[in-house]
Amino acid sequence: MAMPVLDNEENRIKILGRYEILDSAPEFAYDEITELAAGICKCPVAFISIISEDRQWFKSRYGIPSDLTETPRDMSVCTTTISQSDLLIVSDLSKDNRFSDLPSVRNDPSIRFYAGMPLITPDGYALGTICTVDFEPRELEDSQAEAMRRLSHQVMAQLELKRSLIEMGNAIKELESTREQLAAEKAKADHLLLNILPEMIADELKATEHVEPRFYSSASIMFGDFSGFTKLSENMEPKSLIDLLDQYFSAFDGIVAQHNVEKIKTIGDAYMCASGLPAENRGHAIEICLAGLEIQRYLTRANTQREKLRMPRWDLRLGIHTGPVMAGVVGKYKFTYDIWGDSVNVAALMEQASEPGQINISETTYQKVKDLFEIKPRGTVATAKKGDITMYFLDRLKPEFSEDAEGTTPNKVFHEKCDHLMIAYSA
Repeated sequence: MAMPVLDNEENRIKILGRYEILDSAPEFAYDEITELAAGICKCPVAFISIISEDRQWFKSRYGIPSDLTETPRDMSVCTTTISQSDLLIVSDLSKDNRFSDLPSVRNDPSIRFYAGMPLITPDGYALGTICTVDFEPRELEDSQAEAMRRLSHQVMAQLELKRSLIEMGNAIKELESTREQLAAEKAKADHLLLNILPEMIADELKATEHVEPRFYSSASIMFGDFSGFTKLSENMEPKSLIDLLDQYFSAFDGIVAQHNVEKIKTIGDAYMCASGLPAENRGHAIEICLAGLEIQRYLTRANTQREKLRMPRWDLRLGIHTGPVMAGVVGKYKFTYDIWGDSVNVAALMEQASEPGQINISETTYQKVKDLFEIKPRGTVATAKKGDITMYFLDRLKPEFSEDAEGTTPNKVFHEKCDHLMIAYSA
């Protein structure tokens, strides 16, 4: 038998794939309908089949051996059934020129009667059939034929339910995937925001879309600036210059973060950070001094290596001042966390009056850290904007509080002393 050619075959196969029915596991609902069809039509054989590109696969079968799961499409009467829209009834297949040469008709099991109804989707594609078969010629009563039509609707209802569940499952997977993507994008955005703003400020901005400026009665500010930067930059390629600045500033970022110090910003070769904000911390002056010592130690080691390679030194002047400040977020689109007040100006003066490789601190900072660090008095130093200001050079931790010979790493006794000082500060 020549297999009928369907005009919509390509689309039919595509639609069939959406139901994911081919080669699926047995299901009671289909088996029940198949047995019901055999009983209504009083036939020894009934089946529900799905027609793919090249085969007829039995989703459910009654009266067919369990090991028979499919047949070639071109050897199936159902191939003709799916090319029409209504019930196909053949009283005697052996006397119908379309089917008489089929092996199952001409040879064992010598099928004679066939009644098959196409399983048609709501958009008009026949996916397969529900059929009854007998080995003797016979007729089908009108009530039996109508029952076959209705049973085909029940099969399609099951197939549509399966397709709906598949689509729902796919929609849920897509939704979960979208949620995961959104969560990943949010994590990236949050990470970027935390690179710009302190965590407390970022949380406030996300929650209220606004950051209220805040006054801090005491905070410590540190400025850093490379000595002779203009001359150093004249002898370097721009990219090499930027790369080196990035290397140093990235190292500073890590150091200040370890000491609960908040990086505020960089401008050219200048580095600015503060302690005691946005989360208040009574030991802010101590923490920022430790950070300053660690930064100078890092540069000392870097310069030792540079000198071995006959490269110019990069020396940093640091200045620290402790006092009241205002802090908040400026800008609407490219916002930054910043601090203002006379204390910021004094800290900048401390840096300007410092010397390469030194940490210059003010009187107020000195009073908060003098019990823990070795400090050299400088007396009063003239400044253009503030006149004479008392200043000190912060050298190192006192030996009894230091775990290393350089005096930059505090020991257990240091932390115990800090606890006592914090109690004294809060009294």
